[in-house]
Amino acid sequence: MFLPSAMGRAAAPYRCRVLASVLALKERAPRLAAPAPCSSCRALHTSGATPAGHNKWSKVKHIKGPRDAERGRLFQKLAMLLRFAVKEGGPNPDLNTNLANIIEQCRSKSMPKASIEAAIKGGDKGKSSYLLYEARGPGGSALLIEVLTDNAKRAYQDIRLILSRNGAQMSDGARHSFDKKGVITVSGQDHQQKPVALEQALELAIEAGAQDVWEDEEEEERAVLKFVCEVPSLHQVREKLDSLGLRSLSTALEFIPNARVQLSDEEMERASQLLATLGDCQEVIRVYDNIE
Repeated sequence: MFLPSAMGRAAAPYRCRVLASVLALKERAPRLAAPAPCSSCRALHTSGATPAGHNKWSKVKHIKGPRDAERGRLFQKLAMLLRFAVKEGGPNPDLNTNLANIIEQCRSKSMPKASIEAAIKGGDKGKSSYLLYEARGPGGSALLIEVLTDNAKRAYQDIRLILSRNGAQMSDGARHSFDKKGVITVSGQDHQQKPVALEQALELAIEAGAQDVWEDEEEEERAVLKFVCEVPSLHQVREKLDSLGLRSLSTALEFIPNARVQLSDEEMERASQLLATLGDCQEVIRVYDNIE
């Protein structure tokens, strides 16, 4: 999510063409009334490999998953990321892009300024390292688990134990179900405090050079828009979105699923419990899944 790593496979080349085709269709029929919003399908994905929707899984995950984590635990993990970023690239965010991105994310999560400054000033005096574990969860779902730890052997044992107790296991190859992308989180309201409709966001995505856009909610149930792009164009797309009247909140590098799996109700319940347990692990920074 936050830390640089090898880029994933290139995104499907037809994504932007799909976006352009959708917009062209809209322009050819300007007098048609906009379709009524569907409560079960608020998100928009332009790739068939990433189906849209605030579906049952997203609701279950939001109820029992990381969104219910205590704010203190969230801030603790953000502080870990800040200290590690300082260790890797120095305390000056003007010269350390990774640190600057994490500071933005801290602010977007309402982390106190004093806590941010204390973490940066303290730095990482230990020997923390960044690890990415691949796993298979219930129903054959793919998981990527980001970890910051000063003891790789202990972290591996802890993660493996959590997985085995929740019907999952370490598995090479899960990484291939994800692509590394740049993600710009944008407020659901523009600079004039007007709501940004998803249809409008689609047009802005095309103009800014983004590949995908969907609606999401932050931990505080604040509506936001997520724009996805190739990693090298992350800051260029962000600047363009800002120039188009949007209010960007943060940027990050994230693993975006390129193929999703459907789970039964029982598998979905077990997956939710697994994510909650992993989220409770102090050294786990973030878990990505490809569950539809």
